[in-house]
This record gives sequence, C-alpha cells and structure tokens, in this order.
Amino acid sequence: MKTLVIGASTNKERYSYKAIHSLVDKSHQVVAIGAKKGMAFDIPIETEKLDFHAVDTVTLYLNPKVQQDYYDYILSLKPRRVIFNPGTENPEFYKILEANNIQYEVACTLVLLATNQY
Repeated sequence: MKTLVIGASTNKERYSYKAIHSLVDKSHQVVAIGAKKGMAFDIPIETEKLDFHAVDTVTLYLNPKVQQDYYDYILSLKPRRVIFNPGTENPEFYKILEANNIQYEVACTLVLLATNQY
C-alpha cells in the first residue's frame, strides 16, 4: 500500500515525520512532499508535485489555506482516501472529494496506525 504524505517535515518532532516513521515500520511504501527537500526516516522529501503512481492514501499535514494548491493534484492521483490530520480539517475539500468518489477521514494517522485501523 502506497501512502503520500503531504506536508512532510525533516523535523523529528513534527507529526508528519513521526507518521512517516510509523508507516515505514508497518511496511507501507511512503512517498513525501514538503516545503523543502530532505530526508524523513530514510524517505526523500520532494518539493514538487510528482506523478506518484498507485497512491492508495494521502495523509495531509497542511492547513486548509494551503490545501487549495493541492486539490487538482490529489484528485489526479485518484487515491482511495484522504486522511485529514488534526488541524487540517477542510469542509470545502470534503465536498470536492465526495464529488470525485474519494473517501475522506478526519483522524490522526499516528493513532490509526497504533490501533491497527489504518
């Protein structure tokens, strides 16, 4: 299963970094996009919206104001679902996802992984 982490950080204290670590520990294939290039737990962070194939889940760590720049990109990837982590809730985007038959979930990726609900 491939997960795209948008809003990835190289800072080990950030939740996106911790989520990447947990996803890798649970044998998920992870790709990441962040504000600056770097590494997060041996995963390269890209700064461009690359065409990642076969993305199952997108997990967001961007505030709603910044998310608008990613609407078309996420839709083009045709993921099965989008996870809105705490602080990223976006009712406008929920409607767009629903109209495109993409599931969304408002939850903490780390909690979903820790409780085997991912």
